Amino acid sequence: MIAEIGAFAAALALALSLAQGGLGLFFQQSEARAAAAAALAQAAALCCGLAFVLLVTLFVQSDFTVAVVAANSHIDKPLIYKIAGAWGNHEGSMLLWCFVSALFGAIFASVRGSQSLGLWARTIGVQGLVTAGALTYALFLSNPFARLDPAPMIGSGLNPLLQDPALAAHPPLLYLGYVGMSVPFSLALAALLEGKADQAWARALRPWTLIAWTSLTLGIGLGSYWAYYELGWGGWWFWDPVENASFMPWLVAAALVHSAIVTERRGSLASWTTLLAIMGFGLALLGTFLVRSGVLTSVHAFAVDPQRGIAVLVMLTVALGAGFGLYAWRASTLGQPSGFAAVSRESMLVWNNFGLAVAAGVVLIGTIYPLLVEAFGGGLISVGPPFFNATVAPLLLLLFLLLPLGPMLTWRKGDMRAALLRLAPAAILALLTLVIALVATQWRAAPAIGLMIGVWLIAGGLIYIWTRLQRGTGKLSVKLALLPLAVWSMSLAHIGTGVLTLGAVAETGFRTEQAVALSPGEGVTFAGRRITLLEVGSVEGPNYSATRANFRVDQTNGAAHPLSAERRYFTTSPMPTSEVGILSGIDGDLYVALGEQVRETQGAWTVRLYHNPLVHLIFIGVTLMALGGGLSLVALARKRRAAS
Repeated sequence: MIAEIGAFAAALALALSLAQGGLGLFFQQSEARAAAAAALAQAAALCCGLAFVLLVTLFVQSDFTVAVVAANSHIDKPLIYKIAGAWGNHEGSMLLWCFVSALFGAIFASVRGSQSLGLWARTIGVQGLVTAGALTYALFLSNPFARLDPAPMIGSGLNPLLQDPALAAHPPLLYLGYVGMSVPFSLALAALLEGKADQAWARALRPWTLIAWTSLTLGIGLGSYWAYYELGWGGWWFWDPVENASFMPWLVAAALVHSAIVTERRGSLASWTTLLAIMGFGLALLGTFLVRSGVLTSVHAFAVDPQRGIAVLVMLTVALGAGFGLYAWRASTLGQPSGFAAVSRESMLVWNNFGLAVAAGVVLIGTIYPLLVEAFGGGLISVGPPFFNATVAPLLLLLFLLLPLGPMLTWRKGDMRAALLRLAPAAILALLTLVIALVATQWRAAPAIGLMIGVWLIAGGLIYIWTRLQRGTGKLSVKLALLPLAVWSMSLAHIGTGVLTLGAVAETGFRTEQAVALSPGEGVTFAGRRITLLEVGSVEGPNYSATRANFRVDQTNGAAHPLSAERRYFTTSPMPTSEVGILSGIDGDLYVALGEQVRETQGAWTVRLYHNPLVHLIFIGVTLMALGGGLSLVALARKRRAAS
């Protein structure tokens, strides 16, 4: 009965969402109708939440009479992966998508703030239709509660690559980001219908954009870290089309965060901010299409069903058609922007938006071009890292040069000379980094410039904090405690970007690797260390068997460290997975992956060795960026509470 109750709850949520959409869009300036739409949004969220909890229950109970449980779980699987299995598949992930959409609609409906009745009601209405569209897809093309007869005894199991703690959190974080962009989309369409995108509208937009951007930052970072230590390739980003599908809405969300600030503070860029909100959700839906259409072969892909892919494509077309159609019709009604000088904080934010939007466009072209060529009979082509490294990376580095300047300028009209003087120490430090890097790398310009920009960003963020501390009088500790959260959030995000840049440039520019065949007792000198294979044996896990290799790593200072790497073989899958050995140090990671046995008579094994300089800075940088987004949300919440 659990599955049937879950299906009924989802169907009831669909009916409630449709009613929410109708009442919200056609509220006829009635407070009662708008309130009814808000109540329906909350009821729909409760029903969606119940449906999802029941699906998780089915996975925990290993109810293999439900098709999605039988296909994605196993009786011997650890509990955490039984729970994660609820969203580690096509059907369950779509139900989670629906739940997040309904939940965000309910939260928005519960907090009206300073929004006008029309904007609030119409946003609830559009969000209801978004949720209804997703629920229609889930119930009729991707039913997570469909029964299976006859039912298997033990289940097929979850993809072994997904049986990892990071992958338990990675998809939900991405859904918070993807679906989080639906609320700015709903706000954008409501503003176009109202013919008004004022400062109150931007004030309502900012927290939802920050939620989406912060969640995407954490989700992408966690996925990158998982790929780094789980796949055994020694890398953290591969420009995989599905990676790109998450990166594009992240770039647009970053642009939207900055654009919404200008609209809220100065009343400018309302039309552009509205367009970014539409584009962001459109790119989120595009990512959903790529993952679920079967057009891509990827570890990220959930489905290979073209019918489902066409349905998602229809959803994408309807959403973008409605968004861009309304924008073309009503954008001129959003009001005239207030003016600002060429040198001002607004102008820096405009350049920021331009760079991020162009970067998203380049990633989009590189991602879909091979698909379009294949679709029109042009054969199979590949657009990989060389294209993106040669186009997107320089564009972002150029954009990063401007980041420290914006906070140093005032609104409307700034003083560039004064801003540059404040940033002079950062510029000197960055130039010294450039010179030292050029000499150390024998005049390799690309990584040297990248390291320079990383230092420029970090130093610029620290100088901005120091500049703000010079205001007023009193002890430094007191002024630190009284520094606005908005200053900390922006500075941490920019510093995190610099730390990420340093790590990415160092890892890609100075990475070394070597593949060797070792027998127990043999060793090899690599990256200034002696790596010795001690033994290779078998171990048993809860639902897998593994071949484990134990190593000893001898440092030049005489210190010795144990290290192990595994190849795991799951009972439900013929595909082995890698559990790499990572020894972290100040200079980066020693990364060891165990391959296949190559000479059975002598017991030799293939071992792949990587030295990834400063790679940990990548993940530290992502954490700082997400922390900046989180602090900005706290600052907005405090501001709203103080205003009420």
